[in-house]
Amino acid sequence: MTLGTVHGVGLGPGAQDLLSVRADRLVREARHVAFFRKAGRPGQARRIVEGMLRHDAVEHAMEYPVTTEIPLDDPRYNACLSRFYAGATENLARLARSGEDVVVLCEGDPFFYGSFMHLYTRLAGTVPVGVVPGITGMSGAWTACGAPMTWGDDVLTVLTATLPEEDLARRIRDTDALVVMKIGRHLAKLRRAVAAAGREGEAWLVEHAAMAEQKVTRLGEAQAVTPYFSILLIHGQGRRP
Repeated sequence: MTLGTVHGVGLGPGAQDLLSVRADRLVREARHVAFFRKAGRPGQARRIVEGMLRHDAVEHAMEYPVTTEIPLDDPRYNACLSRFYAGATENLARLARSGEDVVVLCEGDPFFYGSFMHLYTRLAGTVPVGVVPGITGMSGAWTACGAPMTWGDDVLTVLTATLPEEDLARRIRDTDALVVMKIGRHLAKLRRAVAAAGREGEAWLVEHAAMAEQKVTRLGEAQAVTPYFSILLIHGQGRRP
């Protein structure tokens, strides 16, 4: 029997009209659609494609067993997620081995801080796997700001706010342009790190980039609690003609 293919499809930052033509086609034609979500939530990836799926599509929700309930440095965190990804991989591989194609919905780009990467590394070499790139959330965020992100020889650094405060401050200080992702409950720590780097006047916070509820504010004006997928930006000011 011919094997099916597991497609990791990048959905972009959150608007249906920012999907690529290939992503749009695969999503609309898919008989099997898989997506990650937190238990009890519809899932952001699934929300993006609302109204696009065929009427007989079979949906496979992959619900995280843990998100923020266990600290990242606790060995139980990795062990729990490892079991989860192994189980999700086996379910997808089983469908592919039966000849079925599966589309895995991926926010942003599948290979950029995405959960699909954990499936890809487990599936590769066992069943056919395809990847459709998507516009990243950070690209949607700096477009929302209405200002170029990098000029000339600017160095762009991408960080996650989950890093230790000292590491954040050092890297923020040493770069020209900056993107910080996965902010969520780390906003207070990030504020301190930006201030320690002396760059608080340059920092912007973008929430829900490219979505109807998009919001762009100066970091100093942001509320104490922000969505987990908010993105902080510092624009480069480098060489230009």
